[in-house]
Amino acid sequence: MISINFISPKETVGIRKIVLRKNIELPSVFQGDHDLDTFHLGLFYNEQLVSVVSFMKNGHPDFKGNQYQLRGMATLEEFQNKRFGNKLIEYADKILEKRNTDLVWCNARVKALNFYKKQGFKVHGKEFEIPLIGGHFVMFKPI
Repeated sequence: MISINFISPKETVGIRKIVLRKNIELPSVFQGDHDLDTFHLGLFYNEQLVSVVSFMKNGHPDFKGNQYQLRGMATLEEFQNKRFGNKLIEYADKILEKRNTDLVWCNARVKALNFYKKQGFKVHGKEFEIPLIGGHFVMFKPI
């Protein structure tokens, strides 16, 4: 059984560490995690938290309007390729729409480009490097 719920910032950290910060000395707690406009979603499979994502009210200088930044999207490896990330994005889109969001954007890892493209995101600009993590692209999607 699958359920999606709002979760606390603290609940995101374990999966972020395992998936996004594995063997990397970078923080798993992000600036903005505790801001009032930030929300975190968790997908539970048989009551186990297996996938997380955070949305922070944060404007990108190249875009206009009411914006949120998607951060920390991660699914435990044994649960990847089951469309759990898709479900989280679909759920979040409804919340973002209710919050009168014009656009959501993210810094997407190169290996995740196809995932985000399938969710309706478009690439903006050129590839850039985040130290210790690798190549990224800014991606965005109107809501």
